[in-house]
Amino acid sequence: MAIRIIITGGTFDKRYDELKGVLNFKDSHLPDILRQVRITERVELEINQLVDSLEMGDESRNSILEACRRSAEDRIVITHGTDRMVETAKVLGAAGLDKTIVLTGAMVPYSVAGSDALFNLGSAFQAVQLLPRGVWVSMNGRAFPWNGVKKNYEKGVFETLA
Repeated sequence: MAIRIIITGGTFDKRYDELKGVLNFKDSHLPDILRQVRITERVELEINQLVDSLEMGDESRNSILEACRRSAEDRIVITHGTDRMVETAKVLGAAGLDKTIVLTGAMVPYSVAGSDALFNLGSAFQAVQLLPRGVWVSMNGRAFPWNGVKKNYEKGVFETLA
């Protein structure tokens, strides 16, 4: 069965607008990334939204939850902004879906040199195939259960809850 990738935006999909000097959204980098990395598993892409996670509220999270519920695939990767990734993971985890769901993102946009997007996506893609059912956050080469992770804003990494 295929793996569904639900795209929600976040730094992962931001692009630099040279005219305005800001990062914004145009469309998703995922189709290009998937061609570049030569994934051989069947992948279904779904753009759910393209927003900065700081702008996400309950409506945005519910939209992601409903996309996971509707998905025919039981293995799902969600690209998500890192600032509110843990909050979305909690909503999905509390729903108790019988699927393996892995959220990932990037601290630096894919379109910018030195991005962690490819590494994090690759880690999440493998994690969704190996981890048991449940909701996970895959960042910095590690997979965390949805109820045992936090973002350390000072270090710019995800880590286990103390």
